[in-house]
Amino acid sequence: MDSIKETEPTIREVSPIHLTGRADISATRVTFHIRIDGHLILPCSRTLVDVKYPIDVETIETFMLNSYDYEAEEEVHQVTGDVIDLEPIIREILLVEVPMQVFCDDSAGQEGAPQSGKDWEVIEEQEKSEKLDPRLAGLAKFFEDSEDSSD
Repeated sequence: MDSIKETEPTIREVSPIHLTGRADISATRVTFHIRIDGHLILPCSRTLVDVKYPIDVETIETFMLNSYDYEAEEEVHQVTGDVIDLEPIIREILLVEVPMQVFCDDSAGQEGAPQSGKDWEVIEEQEKSEKLDPRLAGLAKFFEDSEDSSD
């Protein structure tokens, strides 16, 4: 499944994919009941740190052996030749499972985005409200003086 990284460049790594299931075979169709387990390594949308994204999908895929026995409301695959290849179907399912954004767990202790740099730092909302802009310190004293004089 490493070829999936060529299709979707945001996927950094693919774990070994574990498939379990069964196949129901009839004269006109083969139906696979499949469970897909594994994980993908994707970049965090905020910090670009590797995030282990679990995959656990159950699907039913039907392959028609005769092209004339096709029902329009079913999603089916046509069999070409004598072999049913599940790899393209599994690859498509994995690509559909890739989220638009994934975020790392902040409590994981991994190095994330820098919290400060030259002339900037990340602050919490509480810290921001408690800090007084030194340019407005004179204005704060003005209001304190007017409150004291009105008493």
